[in-house]
Amino acid sequence: MNIRLLLLALSKAIAGCVMMALLLFLPAGTLAYNKAWLLMGLLFIPMLLMGIVMYIKSPELLRRRLESKEKRNVQQGVIKYAGMLFIAGFIVAGLDYRYGWSVVPEWVTCASALLFLGGYGMYAEVMRENVWLSRTVHVESEQEVVTTGLYGIVRHPMYTATLLMFISMPLVLGSWWATLILFLYIPIIVSRILDEEKLLRAELKGYNEYCNHLRWRLIPGMW
Repeated sequence: MNIRLLLLALSKAIAGCVMMALLLFLPAGTLAYNKAWLLMGLLFIPMLLMGIVMYIKSPELLRRRLESKEKRNVQQGVIKYAGMLFIAGFIVAGLDYRYGWSVVPEWVTCASALLFLGGYGMYAEVMRENVWLSRTVHVESEQEVVTTGLYGIVRHPMYTATLLMFISMPLVLGSWWATLILFLYIPIIVSRILDEEKLLRAELKGYNEYCNHLRWRLIPGMW
C-alpha cells in the first residue's frame, strides 16, 4: 500500500473541496446555497469513487493525475488563466445567489447536472482507455498512441469531457453571469490543445498519422 500516494490524493481532494466551498459560500453570504451543495456533491463524490478505483487498480495512473508541475510556458499560462477564470466564475455565482441577478429555471439546473455527470462519465471512460493520461503535457518513454474508443471519435476526448463539465457548472449553480465567464474556458482549452499537439507530433511515434486519419480535435463536425 502506497501511503504517500494515498495521503497526497486525500490532501488534494480536501484542499479542493475547502477552496471551492470558500469561493461559493463566502460570496453567497450563507450556507443555504443549495445549488452550491449540489455541485460539490456532483463533483467530489464521483471524484472520491474514481480515486479509490484508481488507487486500487491503477496507482500509476493516479500518480500521473496528481502531477501538476508543467514545464512548457504555454501550459503554465493555461493553468494560471484557467485557475483565475474558475475563481472568478465561482465568486460571481455566489454573488449572483446573494443578490438575485439571475433567474435560472429548475429544469435548466437539472439538465445541466445531467450534462455534468455525462461529462464525468466520459472523463472516467477516457481514463480507462488511456493508461498514459496525465495532467501535465509530456511524452513517456514507452507511450503509445491510443486510437480506439472515444479516441476514435475525437483526438482529445478528455478535454471534450472537461468542456462539458465546466460549462455546465455555472448553470448547476444557477448563474447566467458565471456562465458567461466560464465560456472563456473555450479559447484557453483550444490553446492548450494546439500546444499539446505540437509536442505530440514532434515526440510521440505515430501521432502524425493519427492526426491525418482523425480530423476532429474536440467536437466532431466542428473542430
